[in-house]
Amino acid sequence: MEIRNKVAVVTGAASGIGRAVAMRFAQDGARGVVVADLDLAGAQAVAAEIGAQALAVRCDVSVEADIQALVAAARERFGQVDIYISNAGILGRPGGFELDDALWDKMWQVHGMAHVWAARAVVPDMVARGEGYFLVTASAAGLLNIVETAPYGVTKHAAVAFAEWLRIAYGRRGLRVSCLCPQSVQTGMVTGDGGSAGHDGILSAEQVAAEVVATMQSEKFLVLPHPQVLQYFQAKAADYDRWLGGMQKLHAMHAA
Repeated sequence: MEIRNKVAVVTGAASGIGRAVAMRFAQDGARGVVVADLDLAGAQAVAAEIGAQALAVRCDVSVEADIQALVAAARERFGQVDIYISNAGILGRPGGFELDDALWDKMWQVHGMAHVWAARAVVPDMVARGEGYFLVTASAAGLLNIVETAPYGVTKHAAVAFAEWLRIAYGRRGLRVSCLCPQSVQTGMVTGDGGSAGHDGILSAEQVAAEVVATMQSEKFLVLPHPQVLQYFQAKAADYDRWLGGMQKLHAMHAA
């Protein structure tokens, strides 16, 4: 899909990957860019940078009613939604099963149900028109895992699985679906050397946005700004036990 003359909604767009994608869509000629974020002032600042074709909307993606209101606002301003970038995410805290249920629940809402709720809001109209694009921002952690934080790795796996299901169920009905799975990206969620996710370098959000656009043009499923992720994913499938052993070593390094 080409971006020109399309209307795109981008969540988590006040900063980081979301901001870079929204800016890139505007540069590539989108007719409308809806900049959605929990941080309304940040979203408004990005929309102001973009100009007249942008709309800022406050949205908490962990609340389905907020997503419904976001899509309604996009349709009221621009008529329809051609592209939905379900990008908002949270990092949480290091740890595993001992972490409190409130954190696990928030992760499930933001990294899982937010994509489900967004699909409910936009996919039926896209399918009815025979055209639309839905992109889920997951993580390399969704294909592989991440040794520092179980809730993040587990819920990002769910994000990948839902994107797969959407492509399976609607890919022959006009819906294009992709899943973004980077390692470390220079955003507010990254500190220091990026931890285990920074092993192959920290990319700029603009580099990731460029890869998003290129993948949307080719309509492939996986968006892999770090090409090494595909090699790791293939190694995981080829010898699961060996891969788990390597991850155990990585866990020991980062738990020390």
